[in-house]
Amino acid sequence: MPRVGVLLAVGLVAALVVAAFVLPVPDPAQLRTWAAGAGAAAWALMFLAYVVATLVPIPRTVFSLASGLLLGPVVGVAVALTATAVSALLSFALARSLGRRLVARHLTRTPVQAVDRRLTGGGWLAVASLRLIPAIPFLPTNYACGLSSVRPRPYLAGTIAGSVPGTAAAVALGDTLTGTTPPALLAVYAVCALAGAAGLWFAIRRHRLEPALAE
Repeated sequence: MPRVGVLLAVGLVAALVVAAFVLPVPDPAQLRTWAAGAGAAAWALMFLAYVVATLVPIPRTVFSLASGLLLGPVVGVAVALTATAVSALLSFALARSLGRRLVARHLTRTPVQAVDRRLTGGGWLAVASLRLIPAIPFLPTNYACGLSSVRPRPYLAGTIAGSVPGTAAAVALGDTLTGTTPPALLAVYAVCALAGAAGLWFAIRRHRLEPALAE
């Protein structure tokens, strides 16, 4: 799945590069003006594209950047986080309803049960810790949680809490491309980035301490 996602991302970038040479590409400010003129239609299209694209292994960051570029900081974060939650729930439900039947015989293995206990016992914080680690892909994490015994409510809460820092940072980067980001918002994004870094440090430290505490 990660290999397919990389190939799709490379193909998307290649298509954009070709389009940049063949078609007249508007600058970021013009794209923002177009989206503002489209109103709620731009929000809806961005939301649908975000949800559909993240149901397949395409990097979520690409659409967070696009949300910031087209919709601005406030609406961009709102749309990106809402789409993240919806996409995460859909793939979670798919894995929970169909996936567990397909891999039922593997769920009884000792290593799988150990991971299941840690994820389920950790509740929303365990899920949030996974979301804070950039190296762990979004879609495989959704499926893994769906195959586990974690309940939907802590799964959704952990997904939203753990996705806020990275999503806000990506939306901020997309917004800065237009050159219209107020300094106060940049400060808010910096705080989000620091919160994400602190959360990542806590998640790594907690992961290292757990084996020692279990002895």
